[in-house]
Amino acid sequence: MYKFEGVKTTLGCTFGLAVCLFGALHFQQNWQHYSTTISQLTLPILLFSAGFAAQFNRSRLALVCLLWTAFFASQAYTFPWSHWLENSAPWQLLCGAIILWLMSLMRDKALLSRHLISRLVILGMVGFSGHFWLISQSTVNTWLVNNHYTNQLTPYVTFHAPLFLIGTLLFWRSLTHKCLTRATLFSSFLLWLAIQLNWLALPLDVVVVIVALVYLLTVSIDSYFLAYRDDLTGLPTRRALNQLSLSLGRKYTVAMLDIDHFKKFNDTYGHDIGDQVLKLVASKLSKVKSGGKVFRYGGEEFTVVFSGRSPEIAFNALEQLREDIANYDMVIRQQQRQSKKSRQSKPPSDRKVVNVTVSIGVATRLTKQTFEQVVKSADEALYRAKKKGRNNVSN
Repeated sequence: MYKFEGVKTTLGCTFGLAVCLFGALHFQQNWQHYSTTISQLTLPILLFSAGFAAQFNRSRLALVCLLWTAFFASQAYTFPWSHWLENSAPWQLLCGAIILWLMSLMRDKALLSRHLISRLVILGMVGFSGHFWLISQSTVNTWLVNNHYTNQLTPYVTFHAPLFLIGTLLFWRSLTHKCLTRATLFSSFLLWLAIQLNWLALPLDVVVVIVALVYLLTVSIDSYFLAYRDDLTGLPTRRALNQLSLSLGRKYTVAMLDIDHFKKFNDTYGHDIGDQVLKLVASKLSKVKSGGKVFRYGGEEFTVVFSGRSPEIAFNALEQLREDIANYDMVIRQQQRQSKKSRQSKPPSDRKVVNVTVSIGVATRLTKQTFEQVVKSADEALYRAKKKGRNNVSN
């Protein structure tokens, strides 16, 4: 069963790019006076975007940005191969689409590494494959044209069918994975189609500058989430907590939360189940009421900050949270999956239901206390909660 985790990311990225293009078209009179400057800055902006992506190990976007650079340079300047490229528009469109799809399958590696050679070889193979495909279609086209029932399908089989298949695969990858880079690659595919099929009423240099800026924004957002979001739970990290502490007012409450017997649980059922426990607790914590903000402090420890809330409100919200976690039945299944027939013939003896509990320590800021001191007080309260038998809230 597929989970469409990337729907919001895909729609947001595509919509954002569409808004940028529409804005450039709508305010065309405002920037037309600077068209010469934009044209002169296009290549530097593209190269800067490629270098920026490479610096943050976003090699896929860096390579795609370099390909945009080569494409724009071939259109803006005259090279020995420029005439051949002008007469090879179908090849450009098909190869560009294939490259974007392949980039969605790859992982980000350091750009200047041994992986660069293999990726350049793949790009070269894409060029030859696209050329071979278009040449080989002459035989297929002859057969389709001579057939009364299929003579109308010639352009679709030769050109439209591969593009439709590539677009569908890119769209599927973007929808089923919450990845901003894949969403950006899908948006790039749509824009690549629009450029090659002359659907845009904008100069190429303006469109390419927008693409470069979108790539810069993608790398920046990705890097931010890498620094401030925990990969496993999706919660903000301790660094984000420290950042929040700088903007807190004088009145706030901090709660330190720890999963009871997590190490024993991890040793008994394995690290994979331990990760599931962390995800479960994180998902419950993310639903905390009364305006609490949740962070993963480290390991099996979490932090909840209530800004501007009274201790009573924070305590009640945390008590409700503790009960919700303790009352949730977590089903542990065996690691090796069985076939459907095997599951139906045997009783579900391989399943075990366990309950996870948490201990919580709460501290409210007193006069002249720093954030670190409040966190330390919450830690001491957490220690008291564990001494009282765990699965309780202490302040």
